[in-house]
Amino acid sequence: MNDAAVPTDPSASAAPGRASGSSFYTAMRILPRAQREAMFEIYSFCRLVDDIADSSAPHAERKVALAQWRSHIEAIYAGRPPVELTALARAVRDFGLRKEDFLAVIDGMEMDAEQDVRAPDWATLDLYCDRVASAVGRLSVRVFGMEEVEGIALAHHLGRALQLTNILRDIDEDAGIGRLYLPREELTKAGIGSTDPQTVAASGRLAQVCEAVAARARSHFQEADVILARNPRRVVKAPRIMEEVYRTILHGMTERGWAPPRTRVRVSGLRLSWIAVQYAII
Repeated sequence: MNDAAVPTDPSASAAPGRASGSSFYTAMRILPRAQREAMFEIYSFCRLVDDIADSSAPHAERKVALAQWRSHIEAIYAGRPPVELTALARAVRDFGLRKEDFLAVIDGMEMDAEQDVRAPDWATLDLYCDRVASAVGRLSVRVFGMEEVEGIALAHHLGRALQLTNILRDIDEDAGIGRLYLPREELTKAGIGSTDPQTVAASGRLAQVCEAVAARARSHFQEADVILARNPRRVVKAPRIMEEVYRTILHGMTERGWAPPRTRVRVSGLRLSWIAVQYAII
């Protein structure tokens, strides 16, 4: 099997390193140790399966590698975790993480692994966002200690807001590997007949499509705001950091505009630190 299709090091010792330098790391490092370590394990799992889905290996090999991860998750819940996933199994036990959420993440990665995504309809895109982002949120809110109903609602809205922002940020990068996540209905409304990623990315009508996706993301951010505001600050400080970082990225892209060439919008280290400080202090 092509090495690019296989998770190379799922061990606990590698987990924090996978998050280092990301906005996720900034948000999670303010958590108490047990929560922080559990979140690093969740993030590590997500990175490993995402690397499989995004690898250059043939689609069939990627599916085999993801199936192996399904077996790993089943083994954890059967009380027989692989030695290298002992820390992830501990997080599952300590925080009551649900198997169906891990499997949903793998389902989402399979949507990428089976074939190159090309302009899904809104319903399919929403399902994809639920699997690759909101399912991660459902795992995360259990670690944060949120009440069940509130946590699921936050995961629903914030996960989608973050993923839609990612899709807008990564238009050119995705086009470079033959993928296009922008919804088919919005392409049709804008008069873009092609679903070829490079053609769409270069279209002069792309702004209309991007603004529609951005509006959907803003709506989810607003719903997340309401949920965050009514929950204890100490419980939602990490998701508040993630929300602020991604809202800043979305605003930056809107201000930059959608016409090519598009410079990648980033949040500076100083800005990240300021955001973290605001929410780290209870």
